[in-house]
Amino acid sequence: MASLITQVKSKLFIHSTRKSLHALDGAYASLLRGRSLDFEDLRKYEYGDQVRDIDWRATARLGTPLVKRSRATRMHTVMFVVDTGRSMSALAADEKSKKELAILATGVLGVLTLRHGDDFTTVYGDTAKVRRLAPGRSEGALEHALRTIDRAIDESSAPSDRDALLSFVTRTIARRMIVVVITDEAPVTSETERMLRRLRVQHDVLWLTLRDAEPVLDHATGRIRSDVDSRWQVPDFVQGDHGIVQELTAQREADAAHLAEILTRLEISHSALDGQDDAVTQLLQLLNRRSNARL
Repeated sequence: MASLITQVKSKLFIHSTRKSLHALDGAYASLLRGRSLDFEDLRKYEYGDQVRDIDWRATARLGTPLVKRSRATRMHTVMFVVDTGRSMSALAADEKSKKELAILATGVLGVLTLRHGDDFTTVYGDTAKVRRLAPGRSEGALEHALRTIDRAIDESSAPSDRDALLSFVTRTIARRMIVVVITDEAPVTSETERMLRRLRVQHDVLWLTLRDAEPVLDHATGRIRSDVDSRWQVPDFVQGDHGIVQELTAQREADAAHLAEILTRLEISHSALDGQDDAVTQLLQLLNRRSNARL
């Protein structure tokens, strides 16, 4: 198998003249690292850096924007809580693998974690079992985590159990961490909300929803689509039925609005990832929103 980290890094380039990694790097640094008054060095300004970090005297002297870097006073542990149940083997909204989108999201934030010298750990599972990987701080450990997620989704025959994952974290993790929940569009339950309230008290939480492919399209496909959980087949003659499409769209939007209301009320930053091509941009927007909210 080719290196999953290499595949993730290849996605860190937006189709423009700038490397998206620079922007993500700045957003991550301003959001997650402790700020210190201990000056370390200067470097050129990069897109995503905070204006407050610019050294205006050095900038005027050299004629190019320079940013002050300070020595961090505290490190963080990022915990990736990844749903690896049967539903994650389905298609994402871009009609590509939802599993690969989960690996990409974990990998991008994992690369940023490593670049800033922070630890990470991974919790994953389904209704059959929830497991946790040992903390790591190397690309080898991240590669192992990504391969574990890949294998767990491929081998899972059990339904997803988001509440079990959240319960595991609330029961077993005492030290404060940055918890990144990566899950699908399944409707939230009252138990989900209860777990999130507990989780939010102890940890800093981010929520990433991987959007599902449309089960019924507004045009004929020429093939039969199947639901990975129920195994129910959606026949081709249903595709293009505007009444069904509108009903399903309304239900999905209502579920998304309900989730957003809960997460906003609990002050949990969240984003919905549509697919692999837009995932890096959507993660950058999420980190920038959080960063700006803390200014």
